[in-house]
Amino acid sequence: MADEIDLERLGAWCALQVPGFAGPMRATRFAGGQSNPTYRLDTPGASYVLRRKPPGVLLPSAHQVEREHRVMKALEGTAVPVPAMLGLCEDQTVIGSTFFVMGHVPGRVFMDARLPGMTPAERGSVYDSMNATIAALHSVDVEAVGLGDFGRPGAYMARQISRWTKQYRASETVTIPAMDRLIDWLGAYAPPEGRVSIVHGDYRLDNLMLHPTEPRAVALLDWELSTLGDPIADFAYHAMVWRIAPGLFRGLAGEDLAALGIPSEADYVAHYCARTGRARVADWDYYVVFGMFRLAAILQGIAKRSLDGTAAAADAAELGAKAGPLAEVAWAVAQGV
Repeated sequence: MADEIDLERLGAWCALQVPGFAGPMRATRFAGGQSNPTYRLDTPGASYVLRRKPPGVLLPSAHQVEREHRVMKALEGTAVPVPAMLGLCEDQTVIGSTFFVMGHVPGRVFMDARLPGMTPAERGSVYDSMNATIAALHSVDVEAVGLGDFGRPGAYMARQISRWTKQYRASETVTIPAMDRLIDWLGAYAPPEGRVSIVHGDYRLDNLMLHPTEPRAVALLDWELSTLGDPIADFAYHAMVWRIAPGLFRGLAGEDLAALGIPSEADYVAHYCARTGRARVADWDYYVVFGMFRLAAILQGIAKRSLDGTAAAADAAELGAKAGPLAEVAWAVAQGV
């Protein structure tokens, strides 16, 4: 809401830093669980989006909107669709925390992987655009766009397994045997280091803005977890929807994909390989299992916050309860590897 931000101070900053900006301005906070509060800014002549760190004392590695701004700014002019970066402000006195302003991109966001309300042809086009977008991201020359130092070198999967294991253990409320087995299995069967690329870190359908009327992506959003890492882990995190039932967590398993116009998992992976110059993806199921494990750890964190009374979402308890069933699905996949 507008009362969360000093609009007079913000307007003065925008007038100096944002090309073409002219007030008056009103601010409306976007609904949802963003860890970095996000607002739409409307003026008589244009609309913008402001993304900020939450006010108050923060963990040093959390809410790094500066990194989000840096990666999207670097990707301007590439085949990756990103909003225009219009200004970064690290002066805490303007609105109380670091923020950046970007262009507003009109569009649609879908949570349901089955894309209700679309024709089969439209669904096929959306999935092809989603595939092309992540392939384009993973094909960016990190040195050429100035992101060669954007992440730590080496041992990406080992660090990811360690990170999500720690987060799961910190939020463990009940024993989930499948999670314990997955932690051991992931460590034992980790694939060798492969290519390194920019990874989004949270690539999924609902972080992709679709054109208002056309079945294509116009902006990839929410770069908070972006870094340099294993592109296959990044790709598998959104492609695991083919293994998850819609009732479990926004998946496609058990659906008539041909009738929906959605490609099979094998075809979708093959299209990505063709776009990124790979003959195939080695250890594919390993990466799918890791993606499910990571999502289960996130859901367990939601369960813990629900019990503690600090969850932001009204359906936190329901979401958190899915950690165990999802871990069971992941373990079933692991046993087939």
